[in-house]
Amino acid sequence: MTRLVVKVGGAVASESADRILGLREDGHEVVVVHGAGPQITEEMQRRGIAVEFVGGRRRTSRAALDVVRESMAAVNADLCAALGDAAVPVFGDTAGFLAVPVPPLGWVGDPLPCRPRPVLAALAEGRVPVMAPLAVGPLNVNADDAAAALALGLGAKRLVFLTDVPGLYVEGDLVESIGAGHATRMLDEGAFDGGIVPKLRAAALAAGSGIRAEIGRTAVVA
Repeated sequence: MTRLVVKVGGAVASESADRILGLREDGHEVVVVHGAGPQITEEMQRRGIAVEFVGGRRRTSRAALDVVRESMAAVNADLCAALGDAAVPVFGDTAGFLAVPVPPLGWVGDPLPCRPRPVLAALAEGRVPVMAPLAVGPLNVNADDAAAALALGLGAKRLVFLTDVPGLYVEGDLVESIGAGHATRMLDEGAFDGGIVPKLRAAALAAGSGIRAEIGRTAVVA
């Protein structure tokens, strides 16, 4: 049985249940980490809270953290409902998901590879843990980074990013695969911007440790 981590973007969370259940029916152990980016941004703007990203990560004030948790809770509930009885909701900050604080970004953390007990318990029961990427603190953790950290900590074989983009484009062309080292060099050179940056960096981190990472139709390999 192959263990894999699936990261679901907030923009496609409600549409991802069939794909996740299909992976489970194929005999995989599936761990889900979801985002809530569009929902968080919309609610922050509604409340008049400044929206700012640094390197693809959201600067998070205490007021913004409240919005993050509320939005994550809503997405988590919807996704678990779509997955049915197989799903087990998990919130990282109460499950022991660990991160190193990043004070310049506010209530934000860099996640550490770990094995949260509720995630392991759900897998042992043959169910699908669905984790909101908050860390002990509480700290807001980028969902892409959280998925990579979980994949490393759990010894997953694959890290799959379900997103609303087909994959990675280089000079206008969709690429089928890219090496982790090549991807990291391009990131360091500023070849990409926007939401693909944290996805690709997380994928490259995982691939560098032997985990096959997939962003849409693009494989990131060692």
